[in-house]
Amino acid sequence: MFFKKKNRRKLDMNNIPQHIGIIMDGNGRWAKKRGLPRSAGHRMGAETLKKIVIYCNKIGVKCVTAYAFSTENWNRPKSEVDALMDLLYTYLGQVEEQFKGTNVILRVIGDRSALSDKINAAIDHAEEYTSKNTGLVLNVALNYGGRAEITRAAKSLAEEIAAGRRTLRGVSEQSLSELMYTANSPEVDLIIRPSGEYRLSNFLLWQAAYAEFWFSNINWPDFSEKDMEQAILDYQMRNRRFGKV
Repeated sequence: MFFKKKNRRKLDMNNIPQHIGIIMDGNGRWAKKRGLPRSAGHRMGAETLKKIVIYCNKIGVKCVTAYAFSTENWNRPKSEVDALMDLLYTYLGQVEEQFKGTNVILRVIGDRSALSDKINAAIDHAEEYTSKNTGLVLNVALNYGGRAEITRAAKSLAEEIAAGRRTLRGVSEQSLSELMYTANSPEVDLIIRPSGEYRLSNFLLWQAAYAEFWFSNINWPDFSEKDMEQAILDYQMRNRRFGKV
């Protein structure tokens, strides 16, 4: 279902989602509509993310996980992948400017082994720079895939069993959850996907078990604080039963 309606309700500040996942979709379509290269859409998308994160921090959201680059995105044209990596490196290199005064903690989740040494060094610096902040945690999902994440956790458990550090009886949902990249984050309450698509695209598959979904036909670079407010207002109207009556 699409939600694109104006609403005069006010946010219930006692029912703010604690963890919001965002699939930042529509950057390329936004650029194409304007006769711009796809890289321009990705740059504008990065600016939108900063704006939305600042808003979420202000209203009391504890964590935002943003889907920046999937394990499947390597299949895109090399020119686009290179432009995305250059944008990421530039963004991380401006961490003092980008995060100054926000109190936001930056964490990068995903398989960093495929990233260049310079990007990994920039990630380390950015995470260290924001590590003493006390506000919202921004998880940037980079070279991330939900299936790969679950496979990684399962392999870790199998290795522990093989080494005698854990028994088969000790394997549980909780033990798997503790091996996910988001282990230190609250449960995902809300997943937002703009741009008119209706799928998860391998994003937070484990964590999305009881998340609410909100879809919009707005391309991500045009996504505003008002759109986020509407998503949360609609979330607050849901009856979250978690399998109960």
